[in-house]
Amino acid sequence: MLNAGRRLLAPLFAAACLLPAAANAQSVALDARYVVSMSGNIVAHLDFNFADNGNDYAIDLDARVAGLGQFVASGSATADVTGRSATGRLSGEDFRLHTRTGDGQFTIAATYQAGNVESFIVDPPLPPRVDRVPIERSQLTGVNDMISAFIIKAGSLDSDLCNRRLKIFTGTERFDLVMRYASMENATSARTGYQGPVVLCQVSYEPISGHYATSEFTAYLQHSERILIWYAPVGESGTFIPYRVLIGTAIGDLSMVLTRMG
Repeated sequence: MLNAGRRLLAPLFAAACLLPAAANAQSVALDARYVVSMSGNIVAHLDFNFADNGNDYAIDLDARVAGLGQFVASGSATADVTGRSATGRLSGEDFRLHTRTGDGQFTIAATYQAGNVESFIVDPPLPPRVDRVPIERSQLTGVNDMISAFIIKAGSLDSDLCNRRLKIFTGTERFDLVMRYASMENATSARTGYQGPVVLCQVSYEPISGHYATSEFTAYLQHSERILIWYAPVGESGTFIPYRVLIGTAIGDLSMVLTRMG
């Protein structure tokens, strides 16, 4: 269950967890904070910094994990991404994730060029297992890193924002997230970092490779209908970020909520 908890938090650290752009690109400088909770218990705080000048962008992420007994290990995670911001999408070029827990440290570094993976390193390497689905080179084209993929650039906050397929390579796993429109809603809580209209997207998880074929957690996510992302606008910039992410699990809801945006 500990490993399942880490895998639940990983996409949220990288944003659960962050592709078409506005016709007139605007510079964006964003400083945001999220709170991650499981079954109502706060398990992590996440600081997210994003800068986009219309040609290049950079993301820095810092997560502090309080842990939750046997389900989520305490520790920290940092990630950074740089890439190209062009008409139509963000394309990660250099991605790095480093985690530290009581069990040790773990690092992933990956480079991408025009959506294709050029190289990736996992340190320490994952131990060999016969049930791990092998990653094929042909599966590493037309993909993005697991942070940049969740930041959407679009003309307006509407149903079209949801209707997309995110092709993601994390350095250890290759999967698709198929997003579809659910509803338009209004965020009103004064405890969050944004109040106003949001769009709710329902998400389906499609494992492709790098996962364990016998994993109950992978099978659960694959058949889950409770993976949800609410998107909020960053001013009038044409950039949209997750306002809330919710993943239903057998031990309770895992939730990430925006608490500051400036």
